[in-house]
Amino acid sequence: MTHPAPAPAEPDRRRRVREIAATELDPRQARPDPADQIVGVGEVPAISPPVGRRRLVLPPPPTDRARGWIVTGVLTFIGALVRLWELGYRTDGGTPLFDEKYYAVQAAEMVRNGGIEDNPAFNLVVHPPLGKQLIALGEMLFGYTPFGWRFASAVAGTACIFLVIRIARRMTRSTLLGGIAGVLLICDGVSHVQSRTALLDIFVAVFALAAFSCVIVDRDQVRQRLVASFTTDADAPGAHSWAGVKLGARWWRFAAGVFLGLTVAVKWNGLYYIVAFGILVVIWDITARRAAGIRRPILAVVRRDLWFSIWSLAIMPVGIYIASWWAWFASESGWDRHAGGDANGFVGAVSSALKSMWTYSKETLKFHNNLLTPTNPADRHPWESKPWSWPIGTRPVLYYVSDSTSGCSADSCVKRIFLIGTPALWWISLFVLAWALWKAIGRLDWRYAAVMVGYGAGYLPWFVNLDRQMYFFYMTPVAAFLILGVTLVLGDVLGRARDGVEKRYTSMAIVGIYVGLVVANFVWLWPILMGDPITAARLTAETWLPSWG
Repeated sequence: MTHPAPAPAEPDRRRRVREIAATELDPRQARPDPADQIVGVGEVPAISPPVGRRRLVLPPPPTDRARGWIVTGVLTFIGALVRLWELGYRTDGGTPLFDEKYYAVQAAEMVRNGGIEDNPAFNLVVHPPLGKQLIALGEMLFGYTPFGWRFASAVAGTACIFLVIRIARRMTRSTLLGGIAGVLLICDGVSHVQSRTALLDIFVAVFALAAFSCVIVDRDQVRQRLVASFTTDADAPGAHSWAGVKLGARWWRFAAGVFLGLTVAVKWNGLYYIVAFGILVVIWDITARRAAGIRRPILAVVRRDLWFSIWSLAIMPVGIYIASWWAWFASESGWDRHAGGDANGFVGAVSSALKSMWTYSKETLKFHNNLLTPTNPADRHPWESKPWSWPIGTRPVLYYVSDSTSGCSADSCVKRIFLIGTPALWWISLFVLAWALWKAIGRLDWRYAAVMVGYGAGYLPWFVNLDRQMYFFYMTPVAAFLILGVTLVLGDVLGRARDGVEKRYTSMAIVGIYVGLVVANFVWLWPILMGDPITAARLTAETWLPSWG
């Protein structure tokens, strides 16, 4: 007797209906059904890869590579024009302005002495040599002139624009946001004035930003290698070890160590970037190996990555820092050059030189620790400020003041150069920091965490000794990280490309209005950033806060 075939089970019919419906619907509307994961008794469900490994897969880079370089080149060129415009026009009667009187003069001494300052006999030089040597290069090219002693700063400031464009583009995967970051940095008053002044902080800024760019690229590269170990390179050395694949040479991390060493060779506060970036990359290594399925990621990092990190981010910066003193080591008349005594033989000479350097360093540290704010308010520097006022720049620094009888519409004119952060950027910094903290902790957004690390490394250490004399220009290296934070927030405002048309256009309008506001704010402040002649009434209109005057 022939029996009819049994009817298919109800779940199978529902599954076929859903499959047919899914092919006719928009793929974005087809949602997975948990019922699809049900299997019969005795069957083995499909094994899916660990969820964590998906976190290793990086968002695709922008496909408009040529456009990205065009945007970078055009904005960097515009930034160079802005930074170089009338670079040597404002002086103190033909002499350097403000603290240029130290560094421009010491750079000229380096030109004359083969890389070292004069020995003042009654005092010591209190910063490492590299920043002044860079200023000296400009003086070698253009002479001991205002343009000559400011040229290196303008180059460094322009390089910061280039770097912040590329960093923002890589972090956001957006050429548009990279370009916006470049425009914002061009229009930042702190970066503009410091790029046109022969001070050391702009060199700290460019080297710290270069180191940051290297650790960002290194992070991407590490994750690409780990992904490859599961796909195209499954037989890589160590791929089947409990500690995971061997990542080989980390050249971007090595480059970061070189730039960090250069940062310290300009000013000692570069040490904080070594500590901050070192901790950051170790945390990134641990999270990367954890996402790769390593059960003991901390031990894996100790075995696979820690030694290379120490070599790149600790030993290499120390070597670069010591090497930056080459001219002092080769000299006979440098300050404290023979404080460690004289010795015979190569080993003895090296030991004596390092002892002399150690003695010099201790005296320098003693100088900085004793550079305190006078207890009598009448004896304090008129433009001194404390770090709690820096995020929004309530107390700028006056670099230049002069009166003129021509150049404006009135009978008498005034000229001022203030170190002022563009209010449209700096006055929202507290909101940006709060949002970054929420995104870094609440949403585990590594981009905001990285920017906060860079910002904090340049800002928080100044709270250690609040009795020390301090000035707003110490925030120069922090400005680029503020710009990156603002850019990330603007990226959140823009949203995703798949958002609705109305939401997308509204977001683009908000971002466009804000960027235009920053540019307009910068243009308005231009006279007191450049020292152009203006009327007393215009000066009053330019100084928005009583503490600016």
